[in-house]
Amino acid sequence: MLERLGARFDASPQIRLLAGLDPIRFDVVRDGAATPLRIDGAGVHPGAGPAGFVMAATAAAWDELAAPAPKPGFQTLTTMRRTQNLIVTGDMAAFFRATLLLEMLFSNLSEDAPPAAEPAEPALEPVVGRYLRLNFRGRPHRIYFEEAGAGTPLLCLHTAGSDGRQFRHILNDAGVTDRFRVIAFDLPWHGKSSPPPGFEHEVYELTTDLYVETVMAVVDALRLERPVVMGCSIGGRVVLHLALRHGKRFRAVIGLQSALYAEDRSLGDPAPERALHRPDIHGGMLSGASMAGMIAPQSPAAERWETMWHYMQGGPGIFHGDVQYYFKDGDLRNGLADNLKSSDCPLYLLSGEYDPSATPEMGREVADLAGAAHFAVMRGMGHFPMSENPALFREYLLPVLEEIERS
Repeated sequence: MLERLGARFDASPQIRLLAGLDPIRFDVVRDGAATPLRIDGAGVHPGAGPAGFVMAATAAAWDELAAPAPKPGFQTLTTMRRTQNLIVTGDMAAFFRATLLLEMLFSNLSEDAPPAAEPAEPALEPVVGRYLRLNFRGRPHRIYFEEAGAGTPLLCLHTAGSDGRQFRHILNDAGVTDRFRVIAFDLPWHGKSSPPPGFEHEVYELTTDLYVETVMAVVDALRLERPVVMGCSIGGRVVLHLALRHGKRFRAVIGLQSALYAEDRSLGDPAPERALHRPDIHGGMLSGASMAGMIAPQSPAAERWETMWHYMQGGPGIFHGDVQYYFKDGDLRNGLADNLKSSDCPLYLLSGEYDPSATPEMGREVADLAGAAHFAVMRGMGHFPMSENPALFREYLLPVLEEIERS
């Protein structure tokens, strides 16, 4: 193990930069046997002295993490924590500060193959970005959106803590835009949509009512007639609320990584979401590292890191405010989901095989409860299908769009 970690340290200037601040001292426990380690600007060494934190797993779990294509639940340290295959104890703040560095050392986040060559000539994409000004809940908002194509409106809702850039591949896919007017907007406080005036006096927190009202305000302002709405993660949750409250307004809803609820089952920290917004932890780096574990190991490195980069750029406290909806306010285990079967618009669901948050089993639960028009498990896919592996995702999405057109 020490040899593998040392080789990754030597090969990556990014790892050496992250390690060059304060030394990190921790224990790796394998089947009860502890290996003390120290990481500093000079490399990875056998440790000495008290450990700041301890990472414990079985030998089989550590071997699975090191495999070229780990099984679902073992692709990264953070995923192993969520599935309780890794137990971290000790100074949790120290662990969270070092999470990105540790993932880059222990998990297979990059490929050896070089990135694809850039086009020989400059090229303009068919995507147009604009700002929508509207008053919402008594306050002025300036909402950024991008669009491409013509035909039936396809409104795309991004994941928690990220923005509409996640849909850039769909916006550039002629197989979609030849028939659909694809629109992806950044929620207020996200991406290029600034918070409303006076935001410095409040703490951002997304609620079900706020989310649904925001989407409907955009639908109304852009005068979209019975659009298809497609959302992922928190977007995959809110499309269920939209189907319940405004089913007549939509031609269909597409839920990516939809589930009735979400929970973090990691052990060792009583409030894991709080680490996303602490002054002693770099929220962007932790968010990106955490999302690495939501991506399938088969996804291309370039798309994996771009997906993580969007999270690294999020405003302070935004990811934390979004997951309050995801974990708490948007929970649909309150009986409301029973009414999905009587919604006025059909529901299409796609679930990634490697998602530890909204698992395929949780997606199937929604499909069975709602009598969904379509449900499929996307093999070799994680929590961010449209951005982590767009070429594979379109194989699942295009048949759904064709079915919606026929219906």
